[in-house]
Amino acid sequence: GILGPNGSGKTTTIRMLCGILQPTAGSGSAAGFDVLRESEKIKSHIGYMSQKFSLYDDLTVLENLRFYAGVQAIPRSSRKERVRAMLELAGLENRMEQLTAHLSGGWKQRLALSCALIHNPEIIFLDEPTAGVDPVSRRRFWDMIHQISDTGATFLVTTHYMDEAEQFNRLLFMNQGKLIAEGAPETIKREHFHNELWKVECDKPVKALRALQGLNEIADVSLPGNALHVTTEKSIQAAPEMIRRVLREAGIA
Repeated sequence: GILGPNGSGKTTTIRMLCGILQPTAGSGSAAGFDVLRESEKIKSHIGYMSQKFSLYDDLTVLENLRFYAGVQAIPRSSRKERVRAMLELAGLENRMEQLTAHLSGGWKQRLALSCALIHNPEIIFLDEPTAGVDPVSRRRFWDMIHQISDTGATFLVTTHYMDEAEQFNRLLFMNQGKLIAEGAPETIKREHFHNELWKVECDKPVKALRALQGLNEIADVSLPGNALHVTTEKSIQAAPEMIRRVLREAGIA
């Protein structure tokens, strides 16, 4: 998984590894092929699902799958069986005659993943695949990914959802085009995040925000909703008691 804010370089990295975008410097390989010299060879070994939905809205679900099976040069003798397998995997059997334009966002994502998988690639690149998709559809989409991953395929997925970071075996953090951390999610949390985050509920959150700002013991304080998020160094002892004391002295319950 590659995690990072918008503009951090996630999509650019994927496009270089897919052989779509030529690097200006450095080196890289995907599926054993050099991204500079063998970009065309890479494309038959990978699946790619772009950030923007890129299937044909005026084709049915079945027609899109058949089209991509042809693009990937799947032999005619096995094409029908491969299309059927993708319909079953995505749960699209009852929607195969439906126009793609009429599918919901979640179903479109499943169809797009099925088209990326139609030729049984070794590596599947997914660029923010669940952006703008409802939570239930996101969960089902991840179930599909785990099911395929269990067969031995490798997924490289970009996301800016922190909860999705827990799904990966290996995680890369990017910011402003730089790799700032990598490893298993648990390792990254243990080695790179030295703060504790407290949720503080009180009757005057805006006043509480002002009371806590600027204190040496507090690394950061924000008000994302009705409750404060207060960050303290792990070395601070009894942080909740300290926060309660500061708010009590400010007349905040």
